[in-house]
Amino acid sequence: MKYLPIAAVACAFAAPAAFCQTTVQIYGVVDTSLSYLTNVDAAGHSATKMNSLTGELPSRIGFRGTEDLGNGLQAFFVLENGLSLDTGMTGQGNRLFGRQAQVGLKGAWGTLTLGRQLNMTYIAPQKADVLGPSLFALGSIDPYLPNARSDNAIGYMGQFGPVVVGATYSLGRDASSAGGPAATNCAGEVAGNAQACRQYTGLIGYETKAWGVTTSYDRMHGNTGAAGGLTSSANTDTRTTLNGYAMLGAVKVGAGVIDRDTKAATGRTESDLYYLGASYPFGAFTVDGQWAKRVTKHADADVTMLAARLTYALSKRTYVYTGVGRMANDGTAAVPLDAGGSVGAGKTQNGFMAGLRHHF
Repeated sequence: MKYLPIAAVACAFAAPAAFCQTTVQIYGVVDTSLSYLTNVDAAGHSATKMNSLTGELPSRIGFRGTEDLGNGLQAFFVLENGLSLDTGMTGQGNRLFGRQAQVGLKGAWGTLTLGRQLNMTYIAPQKADVLGPSLFALGSIDPYLPNARSDNAIGYMGQFGPVVVGATYSLGRDASSAGGPAATNCAGEVAGNAQACRQYTGLIGYETKAWGVTTSYDRMHGNTGAAGGLTSSANTDTRTTLNGYAMLGAVKVGAGVIDRDTKAATGRTESDLYYLGASYPFGAFTVDGQWAKRVTKHADADVTMLAARLTYALSKRTYVYTGVGRMANDGTAAVPLDAGGSVGAGKTQNGFMAGLRHHF
């Protein structure tokens, strides 16, 4: 990580010198992997590929700046770009700073942010979901989870002892029409239609080093042309999560459930996604494992995932890892094991991956 002190000339004429400097941090993750997957199509073919969306963590480069305003108050900004190492292309629907683009204020009362930002559905499971945004993980079953960000948003986060609270409110949740879970063409801010592409999320939790539990709520509205069948502002997609973790010595155990209720132009779909995992560090190694199951109500489309991962730290910044997984699709389900991949409907997919990750 690099820090660049930048002279704030305007501030120098308006405030004491102690407050006339912004510190900018440049940081990032470069991570890519190779994978082998079975049953990538209806004919049952297999494929070997270099992955685009993620390996163990999604690749990124970011800029974070802070300025001390005095009396415990800070101004800050975050500009974070997502990229695909296999091609060098920009991620998150071709946005320049698709992962985060925000400015805010921070004090003892919490953090207030304006701009494109992570919402509470992204934040709530972070400590319970031991695999995170990995190639074989919950994001394969519900791609929104590792892409839960909101455009045009006002956000708040506060921690008061072990109690954490947060919320976001978006005037237009997604300004990109590039497609996929990170870009669903719902820019909002439509005159005469206050619900068009609005989104609100909320979180409350209790977290300590030994254990914690969080719950979150997320409702997004649609509008004309939006993806996912949300082609009217009356259409909604709602997720409610309950997540918990506990430390058993060095072992972290995490579990949760994500309830989803989609009222789209094509009809209503309801499902529950359950997950249970554990993580154990020993020496320079960390082993993670997770079971997950999505139960789709009123349809034969359940899926069950088993995934395990082993990571070895070559240094404090460089890691090698390998993982295996299995995704069993029932009936009409066609959920791939690898994020952004493909699988034949009703088929079971097995996979292996290995990769390299570096932080700077």
